[in-house]
Amino acid sequence: MKVDQLKLKKDMTVSELIEQFDKSGVLGAGRVARASNLLVNMINDEDMDIFMSLGGPLVPGGMRNIVADLIREKRIKVLITSGANITHDLLEAFGGRHYRDLGTNDEELNDAGIGRIADVYTQGEDFEVFESEIIKIFEKISKDLDNDEDNGIISIQRLLKEVGLLIDDDNSILRQAALNDVSIFAPGLIDSMFGLQLWMFTQDHTLVVDAVGDMHYLSDLVFESEKIGAVMLGGGLPKHYTLASNLLKGGIDAGLQITMDRPETGSLSGAPLEEAKSWSKAKHGSNLVTVIGDVTIIFPLIVADALNRID
Repeated sequence: MKVDQLKLKKDMTVSELIEQFDKSGVLGAGRVARASNLLVNMINDEDMDIFMSLGGPLVPGGMRNIVADLIREKRIKVLITSGANITHDLLEAFGGRHYRDLGTNDEELNDAGIGRIADVYTQGEDFEVFESEIIKIFEKISKDLDNDEDNGIISIQRLLKEVGLLIDDDNSILRQAALNDVSIFAPGLIDSMFGLQLWMFTQDHTLVVDAVGDMHYLSDLVFESEKIGAVMLGGGLPKHYTLASNLLKGGIDAGLQITMDRPETGSLSGAPLEEAKSWSKAKHGSNLVTVIGDVTIIFPLIVADALNRID
């Protein structure tokens, strides 16, 4: 087959652009088209459950509504994320925001109570509200657990669901997950501002978070699924937890990852998905696509295209 040269036109839609990528079929454009085609196939396959992982500052980077909408529309079954994305989702749920163009001198930013994530900024006042509101939620959950047969013990997945039910923001990832029976797992939850507040709360309250308890429920979800497709945005612990959970069943049936990391150092974040087959984290014959690029650019493009093509 020959490589078709890209043809652009005025008022071109995203799907028309992805179609041109598909006709080219090579390099980054070809990979983006294959990722978009795979996402459409995953969603259209009624026998396939989608596990999505979020690594990196995707909520601060503007991806919150996209993920919440996919949950609202019941496109995904399981979400595995970092504690930081949980924190930043709640930051906005409590009225805070993420900002841009606030300066580049980090010492001056610190003096002004401003935190920086690349070119995304947070205000100290918003975190003060976050700390106050999350403690109120912990108090409610802890009080309910006192009257529960669990004796104050709760899994991370159940904790996040209870938090989601207690916030009032329909754009929240946690809120939509709680309302739509989408399970959220955050194996590194303690490594976040949410985790810090949780630890501080447990110093004088009876609330024990059981990380091992998540595996009982997650393994049930894996075995109940006829087929599993993984959408891995970024790498790190969320990516590995997604793949490793499927080791119990011989691996995922399909998967796409979008990452900026490279494979030369041997890190999981940069590892090509084909490598997962050697660990039985992806099945022989599974359809796997890796796109090297910025998630905040690539994923909105392929979702916008998929929305025009899903059944």
